[in-house]
Amino acid sequence: MSQEVQVAIAGVGLVGRRHVDAINQIKNVNLCGVVDPSDTGRKFAEERGVPCFETLEELFGSQQPDGVVLATPTLLHVEQGLTCIRNGCPVLVEKPLATSAQEAETLVVAAEAAGVPVLVGHHRRHNPLIRKAYEAISAGEIGDVRSAHIQCWFYKPDHYFDEAPWRKKAGAGPISVNLAHDVDLIRHLCGEVETVQAQAAPSVRGFENEDVAAAVLRFRSGAIGTITVSDSIVSPWSWELTSSEYPIYPPTQESCYLIGGSHGSLSVPDLRLWKHQGEVRDWWTPIAATTLIRGGSDPLVNQMRHFADIIAEKAEPLVSGQEGLRTLKVLEAIQTACRTGGLVKINGTQNTEIKEEEGVT
Repeated sequence: MSQEVQVAIAGVGLVGRRHVDAINQIKNVNLCGVVDPSDTGRKFAEERGVPCFETLEELFGSQQPDGVVLATPTLLHVEQGLTCIRNGCPVLVEKPLATSAQEAETLVVAAEAAGVPVLVGHHRRHNPLIRKAYEAISAGEIGDVRSAHIQCWFYKPDHYFDEAPWRKKAGAGPISVNLAHDVDLIRHLCGEVETVQAQAAPSVRGFENEDVAAAVLRFRSGAIGTITVSDSIVSPWSWELTSSEYPIYPPTQESCYLIGGSHGSLSVPDLRLWKHQGEVRDWWTPIAATTLIRGGSDPLVNQMRHFADIIAEKAEPLVSGQEGLRTLKVLEAIQTACRTGGLVKINGTQNTEIKEEEGVT
């Protein structure tokens, strides 16, 4: 990449700062401005010697960045994304893409009509270990995927909620806050989800949201998956604690994803591939594991480098707006199934609940 790429960051909270750190590690990608109306935002921009703007409109009135990263609250994503599209500026939107699939589709349709790239910040797809898992499954190393289990258990301390009381409110439970990345990865590795059934339990701390939930997913391929999440279980089985992706989380030697196929199974993120020895596949034949070899690099840096390649028209989006929309629809289906107790079909923008009296059990 010979030409310098100028990227602006909207929102310099924890995630926005991580994006800036990623920019600083890539040659020929520069931070050209900050959009953040807070004193913290202005100080952050001043320390880095770049201008600070209160709004995206002010940014585009002053300069024309090559790309914008939206690390702002989710409820602002669609409005701000549309502003970038109107200005012909490629945009990387932090997950989730929007507060609802219907709103997300508005953004996706506008981007496609204008021919402006929209990427969604499901950065785990850029992790080398996920790339290796995807390659192995796509190459048929485990045969046809028949089932998958995703486990997302951890314990959030009381002060996590006290510091931001909105985290106690309805809609801010672990389904919406934590499962977005896991749902995106299970789609990436196993294919599209067609139907969802789910249950949730109310917070034992008395909050308005759930603190444990589980879902059964039927994939278009016919495979069946399960996914469980809780922010009130002491456990080593979550992506944060098993992948060593982000140093603030203490690593364990466990895995949190199990993907089973007709010829073998794969655990992730330890990438242990299990197969029977020889050509015979039966439970009396010895089974052994080999560990797949993969490289190591920061997925956020990889994602930013990919964004720069998209801007330069050197690549196609790995996680497009359409991909973010499909993941959001699965999340909404899980929430609907938890609320209604029914089976939810993912169909179009509006998911459809199928009731038992319609003959589905």
